[in-house]
Amino acid sequence: MADLEDDLYPTPEADDEPSQRAHAVLATHPVADGYNGLSWALRNMSRYDLELGESAVATDVPRLRRGRVGALFWSLHLPEDLRGDRAVGATLEQIDLAKTVALAHPEGLRLAYDAAQTTDARNCGRVAVLLGPASAAAVGNSLGILRSLRALGLRVLTLTGASWASGEGGAGLTRFGEEVVREMNRLGVLADLSGAPPETMRRTLTLSKSPVLCTRSGAGTLCPHPANLSDDLLAELGAAGGLCMVPLTAEQTGPTVRDVADHLDHVRKIAGRDCIALSGTYDAGADHPEELSDASSFPRLITELLHRGWEESDVALLTWGNVQRVLRGADFTARAAQQRREPPAVTITDLDD
Repeated sequence: MADLEDDLYPTPEADDEPSQRAHAVLATHPVADGYNGLSWALRNMSRYDLELGESAVATDVPRLRRGRVGALFWSLHLPEDLRGDRAVGATLEQIDLAKTVALAHPEGLRLAYDAAQTTDARNCGRVAVLLGPASAAAVGNSLGILRSLRALGLRVLTLTGASWASGEGGAGLTRFGEEVVREMNRLGVLADLSGAPPETMRRTLTLSKSPVLCTRSGAGTLCPHPANLSDDLLAELGAAGGLCMVPLTAEQTGPTVRDVADHLDHVRKIAGRDCIALSGTYDAGADHPEELSDASSFPRLITELLHRGWEESDVALLTWGNVQRVLRGADFTARAAQQRREPPAVTITDLDD
């Protein structure tokens, strides 16, 4: 394994002690990146080679290896104007494209559907590709479509952009929305609450038996972005065993690597070290700090955290351990739920009319 790692991951350029420590920690505990938009970015590119390197995007295999990335959640999000059948169809096309891209680059990428497969891919020197988050509009108000998406490999669904998760009337979820969350638990699909109304977040935290994610949320105290979380919500998320995945974007977390580290410090302080992870958000249309411009940049951020006195055990949780815990938790909940709950046949009309 050591020889394989030496071949796949170049020696860090910097020779200062925190940089060397950062690469050493990441060699064992690589980054599980909670949000990457590569599949959407590639949809209009007729030719590309991610294993050789692709300058038109911020994510390719050489940069993932330099960045010590072991897993990626590939976003299936859609433009907001897509609804109904168009949203369902576009999501299916996105899943097909993501699978096609991963299968076309077998030396660098490997599709993974659970925590064990994610670890196996990493141990084989591949970057695990997990499908999601998808938009709630992709469900099309149908639990049958949700089950079909899960059968195709979907692991994360964002609870925004649907009538049943709008937060209207203060409930946060309609009766059908609550049924969607229960069925997600039964299937092992994780709920993503980034950008969701506070009422939706709180109701989901109360209802869900699986951990929940906020795939692109920083500290609202440091930057009042709509997707960032207040200290109250961060504390509730931490108490529920959820995960705040801090984005490496200028808009949400600031224009420098130090600003991003400030958000990580704050989220860790309020929610706890078990409630924090990373989202590169590369190729998702966001601007990034200059020092964190592409998927190779994660060691720079980890070096900054070690400069600040982060323990290596905390870094290991941030980069890999917490995501694995959440994936395993969702799989455990799903196995238990499937033994006591049959697939429900209710529709949105049955519950919300």
